Amino acid sequence: MSNRARIVKPKTDEIPAEVAELINVVDALPPEHREKVHPALKKVVDSTRRRRRILSLVQDALSQLRLDMKYLAFDLEATRRERDEYRQKLEEGAE
Repeated sequence: MSNRARIVKPKTDEIPAEVAELINVVDALPPEHREKVHPALKKVVDSTRRRRRILSLVQDALSQLRLDMKYLAFDLEATRRERDEYRQKLEEGAE
């Protein structure tokens, strides 16, 4: 039995289909070739997962930023309306 760490077959939604296909192709190689390719394949899978996580975090941050911008625009408009109302009351009181 080999003590080497095997790449756990990832869920298909975690990595692109091409990488999953590459994992299957490498798994079908003879053991001596598989041993040579395994470290590089593990790096590819790890970096792909890391990029997916980063992309997900960036997308979440952008969604939150868009929502915050909508709230800020709403608040700014409300503040401008209040300012204009107070200014109008001041001008009416001065007359």
